[in-house]
Amino acid sequence: MNKKDLAEIKKILEKEKTDLEAELAKFTKKSPHNPDNYEAQFDEVGNDESENSSEVAQYGFNLSLEKTLEKSLRDVNKSLDRVKKDDYGKCQYCHQEIDIKRLKARPTSSACVSCKTKLKSL
Repeated sequence: MNKKDLAEIKKILEKEKTDLEAELAKFTKKSPHNPDNYEAQFDEVGNDESENSSEVAQYGFNLSLEKTLEKSLRDVNKSLDRVKKDDYGKCQYCHQEIDIKRLKARPTSSACVSCKTKLKSL
């Protein structure tokens, strides 16, 4: 992979990291025990029974969204670490270069199309 492509992908990953952290900050707080982990906050709307059910429903939605965003953030951070270690763009299974088109479409890819296809068919 050439330096221009790598710089472009790194910029995409850094923006995605910023966006994910901003989205998580809207309804979570960082865990005091693990700064890489977030905790959805329970918002109290009121004391009415219908308000309580809305609070519980929203909290359930936030927990699900938190897990999805955290996984995406972990994937982005792993990709940025691979960039730093000069190991980005190599398939973790066959150790061949991942096609640049795949990396530009999905910068957090850690497997080439061939290996990913084999894994999905298992």
